[in-house]
Order: sequence, then C-alpha cells, then structure tokens
Amino acid sequence: MSQHQTALSLGRGLDLQSPVLLASGTVSYGEELSQLCDLSKIGGIVTKAISLEPRMGNPPQRIAETPSGMINAIGLANVGVERFITEKVPFLRQLKTAVIVNIAGRSIDDYCEVVSRLDEVDGLNGYEINLSCPNVKGECMIMGVSRDATFEIVSELRRITNRHLMIKLTPNVTSISSIALAAEEAGADSLSLINTVVGMAINSKTRRPLLKNITGGLSGPAIKPIALAKVWEVYNAVTIPLVGMGGIASFEDAMEFLLAGSRAIQIGTMNFVYPDIGEKIATAIEQYFSTPGAPSLREYSGSLLVD
Repeated sequence: MSQHQTALSLGRGLDLQSPVLLASGTVSYGEELSQLCDLSKIGGIVTKAISLEPRMGNPPQRIAETPSGMINAIGLANVGVERFITEKVPFLRQLKTAVIVNIAGRSIDDYCEVVSRLDEVDGLNGYEINLSCPNVKGECMIMGVSRDATFEIVSELRRITNRHLMIKLTPNVTSISSIALAAEEAGADSLSLINTVVGMAINSKTRRPLLKNITGGLSGPAIKPIALAKVWEVYNAVTIPLVGMGGIASFEDAMEFLLAGSRAIQIGTMNFVYPDIGEKIATAIEQYFSTPGAPSLREYSGSLLVD
C-alpha cells in the first residue's frame, strides 16, 4: 500500500490503495466489469446489494434515462446470500482490491443474519449497510429515515461483527446529519453518502410513468450539487470517515467531494457510460497527489475554504 500516494485507511481493517471505489448496483459482482476496467488500479468495489433470500426485484420497466441522469427502480434484485457465497465470492477473492459487500434486508434480523453468514467467509473487507433504498416499498427506506431505527440496527450489527461497517445514508430525510450522528454513536466505522434521490419520469404522449414502480432513485450528474451539500453537512457533524458519491463523472468532480469532506469517493452511474472511468479517475488522483508540493490526501480532505 505504501507505494501509492493516495493509499488510505477508513479504519477497522479497511485499507485502500486508492480513494476511488465503485458503487453498489453499478458493478454487479465485479466479474463483468473486470473485463473492461483494471480493478487492481482502484481502491475497491462495492457489490450489488445482497439480501437473505434471492430477489427478483421490481417488474420492468425499471430503468430510464433522465436529463443528466438515470432513474431506476431495480428493487434490490440479487442472488441471495447463499448463492453469493458459493458462486460470487470465489471470483471476488481473486481481486487485488478491497471488496465491500452491500447488504439490504426487510428487518433487523435479516441484516444480522446476512452479516453473520458473511462473517464466516474469508476474502471480504467490510460491509456497506444499505438503509436507504428509495425504490423498495416498506423496507430499508423506513430504517434509513429514522434516527432511532438507524441507531438500533447499527448497534445490533456492531455486536455481531468486527469487520468494517459503512452505513449508506439517504438524502431523502429532513436532517441527514441527525441520521449520521446516530450511526456514528452506534458504532459505524464510516458513512457513505448519498444514495439516490427519489424521482419520477413521465411520458407525456402515453400519459404513463416511465417506470413500472412509478417512482425510483435518481442518480448521475443531476444530483451532484445535492450530494456535495449533504457531504459537507455530515462532515461538519461527525468524526468518522465519509465516502462521498452522487454524480461523480470526472477527476474534478472527485476532487470536489474530497474538498467537501470525503475521505474516499464512489463512482456509480458513470460506470454504465464509461466502464473504465474508475481506473482513469484513480490514476488522475494518484498523479495529482504525487506532484511535488501537492498536499497529502488527508490534508486535502475537508480543506474547503469558506469565509
């Protein structure tokens, strides 16, 4: 790790060779993207959300383009924890980068059961706990918008695992800093933010919504100003590391998130447009911080100048 100027630790064993991660839901389980991007050049990947049982997800149409973004209502479709362990983990173990498993559930017991099973599996570096999916009715979104529910679930997970716990926050709340503080107090090691923004798209000719689910999660460059504001708010409220995301499409975007207080960043929607964007942004960040006279990554993070 020492050969990289941008190597960092997010704590509790989650060491990254680069601050660039690829976001959950945009890289599946890593295997397909590995043919198009050198994953050894980035800090890590966050897998597709894993639930206790396999899920088919929402019916189609479940993805649509919107101005400067994408709206989706996939509904957490995944193979379930048992097939993930037997079919996906063997490949993930071979990667020369960190592997973080995104976890979703219908109840606290579901989250705890998935983490308990994964804790017995080697080759995983941490968990991103998805408390904030905006396109699954009546499930994780309820937990992600409640301070008390967030505190309870993070506390329970902290009791059963010594692996890194990254809690993924939703912007669809009155006070994101309140939720962030609850997660920190309960034992979270880091926070990732933001998840998608609730949105809707309509075809005026057919008078129908573009998504079968009617609403979904908006991502892509359209949400970057919202994401930066939320990262800055949470950075000024907590002490644990932040992993910023939301519309990152370039080196400059990534640097803005670092300035606002992110220790690392995740690239999401743009992986669908440029599958090697993570590798390119990681290389550009490494070159910047390797320049003589440049600040360290730690010094740069959160160094936004405000009057």
